[in-house]
This record gives sequence, structure tokens and C-alpha cells, in this order.
Amino acid sequence: MHRYSGYQASLELRKIYAALSDPDAAKGGDIRIIDESGDDLYGNDRFVPLEVPERVEASILRTVR
Repeated sequence: MHRYSGYQASLELRKIYAALSDPDAAKGGDIRIIDESGDDLYGNDRFVPLEVPERVEASILRTVR
């Protein structure tokens, strides 16, 4: 079974998603992601942090707001 099974409507493979700061979620091993349905919690093992230049980050954030 694919590790993204059950999330087909909310997640797209290889897509860059913005994460929201959520210390309570982080304590439980989760991360709050802005997905196709708004924002939701996922296990942080489903994502890889990506550092991008500020200009690129600003552009990405404009597309998710």
C-alpha cells in the first residue's frame, strides 16, 4: 500500500505544501499542512522540509493564501 493511501483527495504527490506553526501538533509528531481542503494535521514523516530562497518562499506563500 502506498504511504499516502487515504489522502488522495487532500494531497498530491511531489507537491510543495506550506506548513503552519503548531507546537501542540509537533509534540504529537504531527505537522499542520495547508492542503487542497484547507489545513489539516498529518504525520510529519509524510513530508520533507525544503529550504528555498526568500523570493521563492514569498512566491509559494502567495499561491497558498
